[in-house]
Amino acid sequence: MENKFLPICKQDMIDRGWDELDFVLVTGDAYVDHHSFGTAIISRVLENAGYKVGIIAQPNWKTTDDFMKLGRPRLGFLVNGGNMDSMVNHYSVSKKHRDKDMYSPGGKMGLRPDRATIVYCNKIREAYKNIPIMIGGIEASLRRFGHYDYWSDKVRKSMLVDSGADLLVYGMSEKQIVEVANALNDGFDPKYIRHINGTCYIADTLEEIYDDYVLIPSYKEICDDKVKYAQAFKVQYDEQDPYRGKAIVQKHGDKYVVQNKPEKPLSRLELDEVYALPYQKTYHPIYEKDGGIPAIEEVKFSIVSSRGCFGSCSFCAITFHQGRAVQSRSQNSIIDEAVGITQLPGFKGYIHDVGGPTANFRKAACKKQITQGACKNKQCLHPEPCKNLDVDHSEYLQLLRKLRKLPDIKKVFVRSGLRYDYIMADKDNKFLRELIEHHVSGQLKVAPEHVAEEVLQYMQKPAGNTYDKFRQKFFAINEQLGKKQYIIPYLMSSHPGSTLNSAIELAEYLRDTGYQPEQVQDFYPTPGTLSTTMFYTGIDPITMKPVYVPKSKHEKAMQRALLQYKAPRNYDLVHAALVEAGREDLIGLGHRCLIKPKDVRPYANRVSGAKKKSNNSARGNDSRDNALKGKKVNDRNNNKGRNNKNAKPIKKKKR
Repeated sequence: MENKFLPICKQDMIDRGWDELDFVLVTGDAYVDHHSFGTAIISRVLENAGYKVGIIAQPNWKTTDDFMKLGRPRLGFLVNGGNMDSMVNHYSVSKKHRDKDMYSPGGKMGLRPDRATIVYCNKIREAYKNIPIMIGGIEASLRRFGHYDYWSDKVRKSMLVDSGADLLVYGMSEKQIVEVANALNDGFDPKYIRHINGTCYIADTLEEIYDDYVLIPSYKEICDDKVKYAQAFKVQYDEQDPYRGKAIVQKHGDKYVVQNKPEKPLSRLELDEVYALPYQKTYHPIYEKDGGIPAIEEVKFSIVSSRGCFGSCSFCAITFHQGRAVQSRSQNSIIDEAVGITQLPGFKGYIHDVGGPTANFRKAACKKQITQGACKNKQCLHPEPCKNLDVDHSEYLQLLRKLRKLPDIKKVFVRSGLRYDYIMADKDNKFLRELIEHHVSGQLKVAPEHVAEEVLQYMQKPAGNTYDKFRQKFFAINEQLGKKQYIIPYLMSSHPGSTLNSAIELAEYLRDTGYQPEQVQDFYPTPGTLSTTMFYTGIDPITMKPVYVPKSKHEKAMQRALLQYKAPRNYDLVHAALVEAGREDLIGLGHRCLIKPKDVRPYANRVSGAKKKSNNSARGNDSRDNALKGKKVNDRNNNKGRNNKNAKPIKKKKR
């Protein structure tokens, strides 16, 4: 019985001999019973705690019918928008509708509403009036306070207020959801469940709050004053620690949104127990006729080994959702799952990934973090690795060795993100060497994001020549091993702090390394990040100093085009950017130029396609071969046209 999917209809309840459910979980995703999906974890954790849980996946929100198909639950409704924020799921950074929803049957769009959590809560209230509603998941978790909403370009209220829910459960939630369930089961009115860490509630007065708290600027104040917004976010950022953090309170109208301090991370044993629950490891069979759920393909033969990240990139919401404390599963737990994967239909001998938010983080950053929490005004890796950072890949390396020796496994890949600065801080090259020899599938993906120091400073990413040194070491080891593998760098345009000159510096670096990215990600201002606060306010909340933010469509298009300056479609944008920045020295026929002059382009267009292809191929091979041979690229600091009297000097921004 425990190995079946959880009920999605009345007949499923009858088959289990259930007349009533304790909880109904409503989600914006299709029902996939795999531990990479939050709905699966929360429902299985509650089931393991003795509660009867049913799933309503992607209900029709135009009526209440779907919300009532499992009947009124005894204890309440749980609501999430899905594994991905519903607005990010629907819209690209340019606010255009996406074509495909990877979490829906056959990838079909339109099966969930915008701001799904709010819409679902409204329909549940319409159907059942005063029934308890608890919201959670990434969509609610990142909107627990007043927040800037990129899609409407305004500041919205806490999702707890907008949804009309009784409680907001934030973070990964396994511990607190069981505590909430137990309190409801004991007869507590949801409005009096105020003692559980990792939850938010609404209070009528400040006198009702018994724990130590920090009062941040009100919703009205952050709407009216961007300085207040930045100040409010700085407190939220500082207090997201389960050991030293305090409760945070924000006034909304005549009431107060109260965030209790974060729940403590799961122990290794507790995390193992979560991943050992009886997941079916696939989507519900009702979706078979539609071609299944595309998102399962990315995770079906992959293993989640850890959660949390002390990297703290400014544009990433992991700090706000999973926290800085890294938690990892035991080797036995991971090996057991790997053995199970070999028995799955379609397995061909390849484990696609063994990782997490950062694959090579398997333990806390330092001993202090385990008992006292992360430092309040100091990062573990930025601007350089902390002297107390415990840099050690040995346990992860041991795990990978054990996995690749298992029967029926041909290859174990690592495709999650790797922090190359953490690798470079390791005095032992053993991990990088074995990674290259056994766990790279021809291309290693890393995320330098940029090269301009002023941008990297705001991103809280490693500056200087750390990435260059990593590249050189990567290619040198490949040459020693007789392999020809490449690095695929993730790059971001238009991040706060990035000027046209910053984008040009990155374009020159790409020219010198002989790499042209096929895809470039524009900065996407999603809730819950430092970078989004900078984008909205024009202020760095860490220093409270102004920061340049590229916002116009034209400038963002120019910055993006510069990263793909060779593409003919980008010629006019690149030309305009170079002229605007006073970098006409990069327009010409010289080998250091990014593009040719406009009057030369007709001749270039008459060159035969075959000849062009041959020349481009040769140039690409030369640059890659040079990189493999460990040859240094030209120093980009000398490539800024400073000998050109018409070029405008580049001014470095300082924090």
